[in-house]
Amino acid sequence: MQRITSRHNERLREVARLIESSRDRRKSGRCVLEGAHLIDVYTSRIGLPETLVVVDDRLDDPTIATLVARVSSSRVLAVPRTLYADLGTLPPDVATLAVVTTPRITPATPGRFCLLLEDVQDPGNVGSMIRSAAAAGVDQVVLSPHCAFAWSPKVLRAGQGAHFLTTLVEGVVVGEWVDAFRAAGGRLVATVVSDAPSIYGADLSGRIALAIGSEGAGLSQALLDRSDVRVAIPMAAGSESLNAAAAAAIVMFEATRQRRTTP
Repeated sequence: MQRITSRHNERLREVARLIESSRDRRKSGRCVLEGAHLIDVYTSRIGLPETLVVVDDRLDDPTIATLVARVSSSRVLAVPRTLYADLGTLPPDVATLAVVTTPRITPATPGRFCLLLEDVQDPGNVGSMIRSAAAAGVDQVVLSPHCAFAWSPKVLRAGQGAHFLTTLVEGVVVGEWVDAFRAAGGRLVATVVSDAPSIYGADLSGRIALAIGSEGAGLSQALLDRSDVRVAIPMAAGSESLNAAAAAAIVMFEATRQRRTTP
């Protein structure tokens, strides 16, 4: 274990660059996980972190000690609380963060139950959708190039470990992906605000991709033109729309309900 007291330490500065710069995260293929829960899920599902940074006065905490014991001592950096406060995006009481290799998976074929996100730019919404998708049993979450980066700190924080419980496919040209998905026997279900049948009367069984559009504009016309069915969530009079993450959760879990009751 290396004890660090200077903010100018090169290994610590590298961690800081990854936290601050989306460009560095994308270029290096690495991201930063903050908090013992996220790190524990990663190590259980994916592997060991490249670097583990721990607040030195929390080394005796059982949860932190368990993480430290898993990692080679050469990868562990112990820092004072003041240095950690300058480094992470969460309070020092979180006490640990890790630099990990960003999982990159290119599925050979689309899954049977997919969530397609087109230009959803709010990190909190993207993270919440990934979390709901994992809970609903979605095989793949497919993100267009203009979606928020799935491995940014805010998206990871909102996802609460769900990134490692489903398959994420980023930077997808959605038109081409949909054409391939439909050619393989899948159906594209476009979620719209109004002027469409209720989700509760639609057939959401079989191989489907549920499409959710950006917070303001919704789905593009090009994607709507490729859809096999359009659905809307019935709402009380006077309500114009739902938060994108809430809408995605409702549609996904209705699909899950149907899939569990359909022979």
